[in-house]
Amino acid sequence: MTKSAQIKTLNLALQGGGSHGAFTWGVLDALLEDNRLDFEAISATSAGAMNAAALVQGMSTSGREKARELLESFWKDIADASAFYNPLTQTQNNIAKFWNLDAHPAYAQYQSFAEGLISNVSPYQFNPLNIEPLRAILENIIDIDKVHSCDCTKLFITATNVCTGTPKVFENEEVSIDAILASAALPFLFQAIEIDGQAYWDGGYMGNPSLWPLFYNAQSRDILVVHVNPIIRDEIPKDTSAIQDRLNEITFNAALLKELRAIDFVKRLIGEDMLKDEYKDYYKDILLHAIRAEDTMGGLSASSKFNTDWSFLKDLRDQGRAEAQNWLKTHFKDIGQRSSVDIKTDYLNVG
Repeated sequence: MTKSAQIKTLNLALQGGGSHGAFTWGVLDALLEDNRLDFEAISATSAGAMNAAALVQGMSTSGREKARELLESFWKDIADASAFYNPLTQTQNNIAKFWNLDAHPAYAQYQSFAEGLISNVSPYQFNPLNIEPLRAILENIIDIDKVHSCDCTKLFITATNVCTGTPKVFENEEVSIDAILASAALPFLFQAIEIDGQAYWDGGYMGNPSLWPLFYNAQSRDILVVHVNPIIRDEIPKDTSAIQDRLNEITFNAALLKELRAIDFVKRLIGEDMLKDEYKDYYKDILLHAIRAEDTMGGLSASSKFNTDWSFLKDLRDQGRAEAQNWLKTHFKDIGQRSSVDIKTDYLNVG
């Protein structure tokens, strides 16, 4: 068998989730390390969009190793910038870790109080100058011209239109630093990003990530969803912080679950030969794969999405690498042949 015949093509769907996106960094690092894979298209949101832009730029210039290098540089810059712009938070994280305060009920109450303060103050009030450290990091790492010139991987980045409440998918030449920032603009933390006269918030509300661009704009049927937000939690949240965390997870998974339900419906139409001949060419039998986040993220609160301590990010990266390596070992043979998840069992009827 020739080398080219051994290569399999995947489309990637990357969720957003703040610092938890370092888990996705690890997944991508392992996938890039495996020379048996090519990536036709990537649909991504928020931190997933930043990972995707770094990967696409690296692949368009010097290939896989450059992509891995850019991903590491991006996350290292995130850690370094956070230590400069928000040293108090980093010191607090270190103290909490040293004294094992994370598990103390009083510390959880303090976190809930602090998060409540943030959610009740507009970013137009506490950050009237609209200072965006993340913009400087992206401009330092991402060369948009190189992203545009990439003819090897299509890129789709989702943001939420504030006024219409609909998703906006920035494709290829439309992608910009502003589009990436818009995809990550949580409304209680960042001012809306204006692009061509339209205001945008975090894309996770409407597509985390959007799957439909991969149906209509890619030839490959295989989609690997890299989760960051847990779908399942075994325990019922009781305190305010835990309730808010779970609500956030449910909210940022809702659009994805709706698209998965649509995929399942179309797969049944195709599998049971329920389509008229004239419509069969309009539908694609998607082969779905997933790297889930329950084991890694299950013990982390939503507030840890703002933890940019380098050791924390590297730990998430290492866990992402391990999950991806396990997935490749188990499911590489399924790519191009069959789905490696059952949508009904794994997503829709889990209760």
